[in-house]
Amino acid sequence: MIGTLLICASLIAVDGDTIKCNGKNMRDMGDGAPFVSGYDTPEIGSHAHCAAENTLGEQAKARMVQLLATPGVTVTDSGRVDKTQSHRPLVWVRLPTGESIGHVMIAEGLARVWTPNREADWCP
Repeated sequence: MIGTLLICASLIAVDGDTIKCNGKNMRDMGDGAPFVSGYDTPEIGSHAHCAAENTLGEQAKARMVQLLATPGVTVTDSGRVDKTQSHRPLVWVRLPTGESIGHVMIAEGLARVWTPNREADWCP
């Protein structure tokens, strides 16, 4: 993982896999690499495809809030941006132990491994 360490005076969870550092939305890749791998969490609000997805998405966001509050969390910019209209920077968010937040989210059942051209279905 090579990148630029970011200093986030303000670090908040937008959802389970998106953070806001100093007011800018950023997409966490977990242990992944830009456009190759990463993790995905359920959508929330109007972006959710069903009530079950929204519920799990809210749980993922709540867990992201908890993890971001861990003293010593680091955010590293990969230098790449995603393909969404907002071109969010692709980042790695790590706990002080070196473990990625994405790894924690997957292990706890709040996220799935993401690979290109595969959309997760969170609805029963």
